Amino acid sequence: MGSEKFWCRRVRNKLLALKPIKRHFVALFFCAIAVAHPAWADSVSDLQSLLRATPSGQLSFEQTVTAPMKSGQTRAKQTRSTGEFMFSRPGKFRFDYQKPFPQTIVADGRSLWLWDPDLNQVTVRDQAQALGNTPAALVAGSGDLNALRAVYVLTPMPTEGGLKWVEAVPKQPDGTLKLMRVGFDAMQLRALVMVDNFGQTSDMRFAKLAALENGAEAAVFRFVPPSGADIIRP
Repeated sequence: MGSEKFWCRRVRNKLLALKPIKRHFVALFFCAIAVAHPAWADSVSDLQSLLRATPSGQLSFEQTVTAPMKSGQTRAKQTRSTGEFMFSRPGKFRFDYQKPFPQTIVADGRSLWLWDPDLNQVTVRDQAQALGNTPAALVAGSGDLNALRAVYVLTPMPTEGGLKWVEAVPKQPDGTLKLMRVGFDAMQLRALVMVDNFGQTSDMRFAKLAALENGAEAAVFRFVPPSGADIIRP
């Protein structure tokens, strides 16, 4: 149990913070939606249709992580990063952070790999055990509404900024994620906002969805540890 908690905290730190402290928040987004208000009911079928219509693809993103305000601060600290996100459901996704610091996270369907070039370190774990019923697991899922509702309390939100929004709150909080909000239009995922229980917020904005290049999938979702890198298997 101790090692499991250590791994979960390590992965959370990798996924919930940014590089200045050698970690990254990965916003993993295939979740959202329920019918609670007739005016927003279409968001359910719209997002379901969107997920089913996009079984794979790649998107560039810009991410802003805002730390909670501390005593004496007049302005919250923010860290910005950019990168590329690729996915192939069910089972595979990849985040390549490019700026300000490179870092890669790959789920190949069996293992979850976290590569930190600055530390020359690769952390690898069984994908199913590492992700469990976390938001990250939904990236590899089918987007089935019944499966989502089993894990999250899903609430459609008012349209804002030209986007439809859905909020997802874990039914069984793991001590890290507080809530997620997914923003999308008729044809495209546009935004993902995640708030953790420490008060940190990550806001990801996505560019236009593009198709994966023909024949590229095998290489994209296959991770080979660089020669000489430290391999950690918790």
